[in-house]
Amino acid sequence: MSVPDARRLKELESENARLKMPLAEAMLENEATREVVQKSGEGIGTLQSGLRSGGSRIE
Repeated sequence: MSVPDARRLKELESENARLKMPLAEAMLENEATREVVQKSGEGIGTLQSGLRSGGSRIE
């Protein structure tokens, strides 16, 4: 592997790690929201249908 290739690989690995962070945070937030909804007895189906019909998004 040439030096430019190694540099490019390092850049891509850094970018990949940087991009994975927001995805992981969103997945954790979704799981936490899902648990709260299930504990409240509302159910995921109700939440999803509300979002599809123009309901506000949980943040």
